[in-house]
Amino acid sequence: MYRCDMKSMEDKIKTFSKFGDAGHGGITRYALSEEDKMARAEWLRRMEAIGATIEMDDLANMYATLPGSEPGLKRIVMGSHCDSVKNGGNYDGILGVMSAMEVLETVVRENIPHRHPLTAMIFTNEEGSEFPPCMMCSGTMAHDYMPERFRDNFEYSKMMASKSILTPDVTFGERLAAFPYKGDKANRMSPEKYMALFETHIEQGPILEDAGKDIGVVTCVLGQMLYRVKFYGFAAHAGTFPMKKRHDAFHAAAEALCYLHEEIDKLGYEDLVYTTGEVVIHPCVNTVIPDFFDFSIDVRHENPEVLNKVREILFSLEKREWQKCKCEVVLGWNRDTVYWDKKLVGYVREAVEELGISHMDINSGAGHDAQYISYMIPTTMIFAPSDKGLSHCEVEHTSVEQCTNAATVMLNAVLKADKDQ
Repeated sequence: MYRCDMKSMEDKIKTFSKFGDAGHGGITRYALSEEDKMARAEWLRRMEAIGATIEMDDLANMYATLPGSEPGLKRIVMGSHCDSVKNGGNYDGILGVMSAMEVLETVVRENIPHRHPLTAMIFTNEEGSEFPPCMMCSGTMAHDYMPERFRDNFEYSKMMASKSILTPDVTFGERLAAFPYKGDKANRMSPEKYMALFETHIEQGPILEDAGKDIGVVTCVLGQMLYRVKFYGFAAHAGTFPMKKRHDAFHAAAEALCYLHEEIDKLGYEDLVYTTGEVVIHPCVNTVIPDFFDFSIDVRHENPEVLNKVREILFSLEKREWQKCKCEVVLGWNRDTVYWDKKLVGYVREAVEELGISHMDINSGAGHDAQYISYMIPTTMIFAPSDKGLSHCEVEHTSVEQCTNAATVMLNAVLKADKDQ
């Protein structure tokens, strides 16, 4: 069994944390930003230093490849993203990039034999923090292979026309055209050139830490559905209109949300999660009774039957009035549970067991580039623990030892795939 180098991983973590340093221990590094350029330049410098062949595609995804001993075999690719959310941490996404770099560096340093070309990569715009949607470029690459109901979300023309949240008159396509790491479409990942994808990531939750485990053998990304729940009342003066006569949309939404929590919790599924994270209120004036209120509800679970039970509860809201207001439930989007390739999951499990690192099977409640790539080629993931389960914030942290363990597991799992396929 081979092991990655802890000092090398520590150096990477310290170095990449400088690109977009937000001044509070974390980073803000939007896709295609100046900070993104700096991170990619460092990645490029390190990959060229070990003699890897560098390619960029038309979406600015970047690939560094070491040739294998048997010409004509497909590549095994490892990677993740280096963009972040606003005031994010130093591990989300970039750990997968650093782990892939560490694998290639270890292969060169230890002169490890391998049959297949081994590729480390960076996906562009996973977070969608400035240019939505999230997982934009992995979804665009996998467009022709994913279920037809998802394809419209990742039409190339739509991606290019996506407007910046920060500077609305700038599109993703315009920013991409000026980005120094934009390359050719022919360099995109494809089933013709690639055999498998491994993505290492922080868990972004507390399950591994609570269980005292150092590695998560990821089996799937949970199914997810997003609905908008809308309430329609009428506006009136806050000081003069009697309480009994009001059709207060905000009050209606509050009442319905409490009802949802009560009814969904009655289902009794401890691994079912749901969140109201976004609201819209009109007219949003302190002296006016709201005539409209809209909240999101994001629901995630592995079993589609459980999601359907929640869906029934959601649509039951339409069957009655809430504070004399009409309710409408509208689907935003949904995805099926995405299961990782069983053979690749097996390689990860074998590797972590042989290395003697504590581990457990786990699913992912968060979305990742790997979930869209899985429609195109066999895919799997490896999780490292997140301190206190915190992510998408500046205190996000995973120890250097745990980061190195995750890279080591990926290295040995990749070598098993290289040998067996």
